Amino acid sequence: MAKWGFCLWLLLVAGVVPTASAQTASTGSGQAWPVRPVRMIVGFSAGSATDISARLLAPKLSDMWGQPVVIENRTGAGSSIASSMAAQATPDGYTILVISASFAINAVLRSNAGYDPLRDFASVTQIGYSTGALVVNPSLGVKSVKELIALANERPGKILFGSAGAGSGIHLTAERFRMSAGIKTTHVAFKGQPEMLIEILAGRVHYGFPGLGPAFGMIKDGRLLALAVVTPKRSPLLPDVPSMYELLPTFRRDASHALMVPAKTPRPIINKISRDVARVLDMPDVKKQMEAIDFVPAPTTPEEFDKILRGMLVTFDEVARAAGLKAP
Repeated sequence: MAKWGFCLWLLLVAGVVPTASAQTASTGSGQAWPVRPVRMIVGFSAGSATDISARLLAPKLSDMWGQPVVIENRTGAGSSIASSMAAQATPDGYTILVISASFAINAVLRSNAGYDPLRDFASVTQIGYSTGALVVNPSLGVKSVKELIALANERPGKILFGSAGAGSGIHLTAERFRMSAGIKTTHVAFKGQPEMLIEILAGRVHYGFPGLGPAFGMIKDGRLLALAVVTPKRSPLLPDVPSMYELLPTFRRDASHALMVPAKTPRPIINKISRDVARVLDMPDVKKQMEAIDFVPAPTTPEEFDKILRGMLVTFDEVARAAGLKAP
């Protein structure tokens, strides 16, 4: 159990052998779908929270569809490289982008992100949202959020926080914490959560906000200390760790994982993917795996996630301006 979160990507496979019960759909022009492998593009490294979501879905969807579902990790620029690549893909259902909040954040922060989240993509479904935690290396000497804030005030600008890339969801979570706490700390960007965690373990970065999927094993074996979880309620996996909402009432976080496809992908394919993801998330073994890392499944219709995405774009624009990450 202790090593489950960080090693999940090693235990799950991206594609499986097609089964006899596989189902196909029509593209709307009479052609069956899928009739060849489907790729899922992930903008973060293997072992990151978004990657874990993709690898939970891929084998089950492959079983349903009778075609391999292959994970492609295209890291860099806070997932913008992956999003830009997916935006340029043929809109035929064979390219699916797995996103986190960084998809909306990058569109807000970067004028040259390489994609427009509303023009270049169609929403498919929300997968759910992860539980994250504020973690430090025990050697830092702080045992609470209050003590971390005090240390940051003693050493303004000297305390480093890591993220899974500039503009990633983890980055904005850290910025929202910094604003709520009224502290001045310095951002260090990495390709993904695993790389960030390595640097916190080594003591070269002082804190970060990983998902419990990648970090839980390290917390359980004492290599990382969780000061707070960044969800409205405490996590059943860490019942003695307070919620950040208890400590800093103005703190908020958005952590949706979802699927997008290139704009103009046929609507019957989008609807099929959405329905099949909901079926996967309702499977008992998948639910058990998600419970083990405190990931909350929350599938939606394409229309419902489109509304969620539009709301995220507004929220992140406001946060980016308030944090000084974007000009007023």
